Amino acid sequence: MYMKSVHAAALAAAFTSPKDIDINDPTSIRSVASTLAYGTMAWYSGNVTDTPETIAVFPPPHYWWQAGAAWGAMLDYSHYTGDSSYDEVITQALLSQVGPKFDFMMPLHYGSEGNDDQAFWSFAILEAAERNFPQPDDTIPPWLDIASNIWNSMVVRWNTSSCDGGLAWQIFESNPNGMHYKNSVSNGGFFQMSARLARATGNDTYLEWAQKVWDWSEKIGFVDENYNVYDGADSQDNCAEVNKLSFSYAQGIYMYGAAVLYNYTNGDKTWGDRTSGLLKAADSYFSPYPNATNIMFEHACEPYEVCNTDMKSFKGYLSRFMWATTRMMPATLPRVQTLLNASAVAAAKACSGGQNGTVCGQKWYVGGFDGVSGLGQQMTALETVQGLLAQEAVPPFKAGEIKHVGATDSPADDSSSTTNSAAMSATPTPTPTRRSNSAGSILADWRWTVLALSSVLVLGLA
Repeated sequence: MYMKSVHAAALAAAFTSPKDIDINDPTSIRSVASTLAYGTMAWYSGNVTDTPETIAVFPPPHYWWQAGAAWGAMLDYSHYTGDSSYDEVITQALLSQVGPKFDFMMPLHYGSEGNDDQAFWSFAILEAAERNFPQPDDTIPPWLDIASNIWNSMVVRWNTSSCDGGLAWQIFESNPNGMHYKNSVSNGGFFQMSARLARATGNDTYLEWAQKVWDWSEKIGFVDENYNVYDGADSQDNCAEVNKLSFSYAQGIYMYGAAVLYNYTNGDKTWGDRTSGLLKAADSYFSPYPNATNIMFEHACEPYEVCNTDMKSFKGYLSRFMWATTRMMPATLPRVQTLLNASAVAAAKACSGGQNGTVCGQKWYVGGFDGVSGLGQQMTALETVQGLLAQEAVPPFKAGEIKHVGATDSPADDSSSTTNSAAMSATPTPTPTRRSNSAGSILADWRWTVLALSSVLVLGLA
């Protein structure tokens, strides 16, 4: 049982103070990361209740995608620290969500599954494949095959009937509002998946698709000439006007995809320039005030106290992908360290709440715990702190190094680059009270209501 296997680690973690971190001491970093990992897993009870509805997911208001993100963070924890205490529960969570076709199209969660959600689970699966994370169930395909299956399920949703291409935010017509919104996270996620699969398999069809998605993202304006990544556009207007709202995780998703392609193409200057440009543009997510230099913040919502549950986790993915970028393009390391070393210290100080002084807050630039805690806050601090160990860890394996590559890792051909009517018109029974009935309200709650702030942000951050 998972709770028994991590009992000793939990006892140690509960009494380690993050605020005392020494970022120059790997032992200190591991100790603080252990504390933060325990705090992250404290939000999970699925393996205790042991019912299909709770396995792998975190309680409301957390959606299915954020669970995939959390398991990705825990895979990072295992890899960077060498602590395997949570490996069994990570494996259980990942295998429980593969779905009947081993592509993370999970009927139980159709109501909350969009293209971006599926992409976040794919990031975790790719981490498992690229690190040769044990796959103990011989009845389920190897991790890399599963990642290829996910890619194959997504490529047929590339829709040229509007905006000259791109993936919609949502998959199913039962989430109608999101069907008319093409967003950077879905398309950036598909871009990064394609890049990583190209490197992991050596199959250049994935490279061609990565280039195709990048070109489209630039053409449509999701990535501008200064490498800022914007949220998305309404396909009913043929993506004529891009929503200039921007979030840290989208910046990180495109950045790491570009860095992987720089590595895969043996240092191609174009991908190097794009990676460097995306990293430079990420400066807008740091240094909110003169006395908070190089400290990360979510600029679209934190200063205005309008971050929702999803947004409170976004910084963690930028941290994850910035640290990962340094392993694909080492020239980025000095700048990443400048930004994330300071952010890690600030994040650790923010994790000083609760009875044991280890609960994480949201705003890292206030000098301590701000009283706003949650799963996302724990994850963001964990990813930022444990990434300090990235240079000591083995870099992601590539084609020829990944174990148990099966025969199903060939991508779909380019002939299916139009809307898949079967997938797009499917109307599964949605999961009650989750995103099935709230795709429109999610748009209303943050994609559109925060848009009013974007003009202020542009002026304020210029």
